[in-house]
Amino acid sequence: MTNNKDKSADDIGGRARRMKAARDNPGPSPLRGIGTFGMIGWSIAVPTVAGVFLGLWLDRIAPQAFSWTIALLLGGVVIGAIIAWGWISKEGKGQ
Repeated sequence: MTNNKDKSADDIGGRARRMKAARDNPGPSPLRGIGTFGMIGWSIAVPTVAGVFLGLWLDRIAPQAFSWTIALLLGGVVIGAIIAWGWISKEGKGQ
């Protein structure tokens, strides 16, 4: 009878360890991939749109031979790409 109880306790302990390991290391998930795409998109879109609006304002306030809008659009894309790259490299190290 005691041997049966020990086996049940071992089974429960093993299940608990597996459940804790699954919680601690969830593994890859399709939803996580979608979230990553969303984060990358916003990381690029926000600086780009901000650069466009700032460029439009500067084109009205301080006109130059070049277009502030195009220059700051490209600057926003570059800044967004740097932000996204840093975010992806940080996520890659966490896995």
